[in-house]
Amino acid sequence: MKIIFHGHSCVQIEVGGKSLIIDPFISGNPAAVTKPEDIKTDAVLLTHSHMDHILDAAPIAISNNVPVVATVELAAYIGWKGAQTIGMNIGGTVDLGFAKATMIHAFHTSGITLDDQQQILYGGMPAGFIIEAEGKTVLHAGDTGLFSDMKMFGELYNIDLAILPMGGHFTMGPEHALIAAKWLNAKHVLPVHYNTFPPIRQDVASFVDALGKEGIAGTALEYGESLEL
Repeated sequence: MKIIFHGHSCVQIEVGGKSLIIDPFISGNPAAVTKPEDIKTDAVLLTHSHMDHILDAAPIAISNNVPVVATVELAAYIGWKGAQTIGMNIGGTVDLGFAKATMIHAFHTSGITLDDQQQILYGGMPAGFIIEAEGKTVLHAGDTGLFSDMKMFGELYNIDLAILPMGGHFTMGPEHALIAAKWLNAKHVLPVHYNTFPPIRQDVASFVDALGKEGIAGTALEYGESLEL
């Protein structure tokens, strides 16, 4: 299993010649090293409806002729843009053939801001995903604060990699992300959702060092870099 970091919260998971991409925010990220049209994938997964997570979902899905997996409300919105969708909800599992994706809850907000109309559309509940493939289990927490059910996820799943936000301000910061990693019993942590915007600037090297002191492997990837599980 190969994990590619495309920046912000966007990761691509490759297994057996196929892949899925989570929360593609590429064209709106000035630090991105790839382009949405260069992404080749077999599914797009969305954790919630904020634009820094869904911006490139429909274009990538349409160009690859693949489905977008999201909550039913968000799936409807993406479907209106011409993409195939699989609407699901928290607690459900979708079998993609090469991987299974179980939607778990997160604590955040989820809305689509329409600036021209001065409206905010309800985008469904925020979520995360448990991805199971090739005997490995990856948790993508989505955007979230710390919550005690992470202990339950750590008991239910043998988590090989936890992809955790740690930028603070909009999500949990490094101190709470460290607690989350311990509660999840994660073997390895990939920090995301930091340094993209000024309010979420963090010292990721210090966070990785703190993980190591707790006996948890941590890897901070540059945009376009990958790790193997």
